[in-house]
Amino acid sequence: MAQVTLRGNPVQVDGQLPQVGQQAPAFTLVGAGLADVSLSSLAGKRKVLNIFPSVDTPTCATSVRKFNAEASKLANTAVLCISADLPFAQARFCGAEGLENVQNLSTMRGAEFLKNYGVALSSGPLAGVSARAVVVLDENDKVLHSELVGEIADEPNYEAALAALK
Repeated sequence: MAQVTLRGNPVQVDGQLPQVGQQAPAFTLVGAGLADVSLSSLAGKRKVLNIFPSVDTPTCATSVRKFNAEASKLANTAVLCISADLPFAQARFCGAEGLENVQNLSTMRGAEFLKNYGVALSSGPLAGVSARAVVVLDENDKVLHSELVGEIADEPNYEAALAALK
């Protein structure tokens, strides 16, 4: 069990974040139109998993914008923005912001993802949603980079995540 903070207050996180060199755990989450999207459906592509609590918070929204801006520069790479938000809210946010280079996925039917990826907040006011993390995978779902952000209100290390793809 890991620990992060939310505005300086300790919060428990269940599970183990996949580490560099490991095979990423399989998952199925909910995408646009309430369709199931599995990790295996993105086989052959590199993947940036931008994992966060909700797009309705400033830091989460910033991470989606920043990864969207960088995604268009990445060859053969899918940027997956994963949160507890319903697909309707994710689509509304990206539509209003003009963000077209990311794919939104909801954990609404994928609670096992939270534990399998070591991002399940189990205490504090956000218990039940995900901590902030970034996991970068190669074409074969091997972990190239992983970061569990120590303070939920902080942004991830974008440079380190993107450098793993170079």
